[in-house]
Amino acid sequence: IAPSSLFQLQFVMADLHVSWQDYHHQIERLAALIQQSGWSFNQIVCLARGGMRVGDILSRLYRQPLAILAATSYGGTDGQVRGKLRFAEHLTMTTDRLGDCVLLVDDLVDSGHSLEQAVVWLRQHHGAEVAEIRTAVLWYKACSAIAPDYYAAYLADNPWIHQPFERYERISPAELLPNSMFSAPELAGSGQVQRMSVIPKGVDAHR
Repeated sequence: IAPSSLFQLQFVMADLHVSWQDYHHQIERLAALIQQSGWSFNQIVCLARGGMRVGDILSRLYRQPLAILAATSYGGTDGQVRGKLRFAEHLTMTTDRLGDCVLLVDDLVDSGHSLEQAVVWLRQHHGAEVAEIRTAVLWYKACSAIAPDYYAAYLADNPWIHQPFERYERISPAELLPNSMFSAPELAGSGQVQRMSVIPKGVDAHR
């Protein structure tokens, strides 16, 4: 990727560290590239968890329904150990049926195995409904066995990507309390929970 103030990507050894600003810029870049292609679709399917934020924003931009296919393949204490790929039994969706032109999105393609098998899964479970599937990711690594139809950035040196939300995988809710604007010092350690009272519309709160 050419140096640019738009990307502001920081390379540390073989790792790529992405800020929230960079992350959202890449999603917007991906959306623009899809728009530029002229392809029309009526359904977005995202791979969870990595593709959920990507799918959510694309769904809002394109005003198309979003379905979620949960999948997992990485584990270990640092989340960098590739294991057996597993998919959910069913899609999570709010429409009666899947659209016939599907944009399948994820955050990245590394080996490409997850994205490739997700296409197979959709064909096997929704083949009667789906006429066309195209794939889109933020980062396309050179080591991937498949090439996505759309991607925001191509990474020739295959870095490990550190995304901004990974911070939450290394902390617990308890660690947010000491410096949080939401903590209540007077209740600290008491075990009490602040509750917000909901007052129905038209009711005098002072009565």
